[in-house]
Amino acid sequence: MTPPASPARARHLLVVDDDDRIRELLKTFLHRAGFRVTAAPGAPAARRLLEVLEFDLAILDVMMPGEDGLSLVAWLRDQPGRTGRLPVLMLTARGEAEDRIAGLRRGADDYLSKPFEPEELVLRIEAILRRAAEDPGAGGGDLILGPCLFDPTRGELLRDGRPVRLTEAEVALLRRLARTPHEPVDRRDLIQDDMDPGGRAIDIQVTRLRRKIEADPRAPRYLQTVRGIGYLLAPD
Repeated sequence: MTPPASPARARHLLVVDDDDRIRELLKTFLHRAGFRVTAAPGAPAARRLLEVLEFDLAILDVMMPGEDGLSLVAWLRDQPGRTGRLPVLMLTARGEAEDRIAGLRRGADDYLSKPFEPEELVLRIEAILRRAAEDPGAGGGDLILGPCLFDPTRGELLRDGRPVRLTEAEVALLRRLARTPHEPVDRRDLIQDDMDPGGRAIDIQVTRLRRKIEADPRAPRYLQTVRGIGYLLAPD
């Protein structure tokens, strides 16, 4: 039996899936796991909910009629404020690696292949929420990265004085690297998720961040790869 929820786990989740049966099963299980859950059958309904409610995380199915989950996560990342930084877990068909990679590139924080064990879904949700709730003051002072300025306390990145949108996963990654500038951080310390031992999600997040920070992402100056170890942040 699933243990009773604690107040710390009573987060509000948005579930978006066109399959009525799967949507109801997810709602039932996640309620029992201690989450508040609001569900939508597609992207238009999800947008309406996002206009009037606040969520801690969204679970989006990739394959939906009309507008799919990839388009919805891209739309989310274009929104200002809390909505634009809402953590996203995408549900993909087993073996569809292209969908998983496309979702991460568009701003998803993680993915889970169908069919999946409900317990694994909860573990992935909790891992994403832990990253999103990371101590905002852990990064120390502001860091200058060429034309960019990163404020670890606020989790904000400015480029030429203009705000750059970051996902919660990108903020958590930058904060972790900012704790020890000019020192390599082991990939194992960055993954934070035992279910992604290869670190594929971290590699994609680094690639996205380089596009936002670097003058030439193919020859990074500030977010560097340290072969055999991991990554380091080299501020000015």
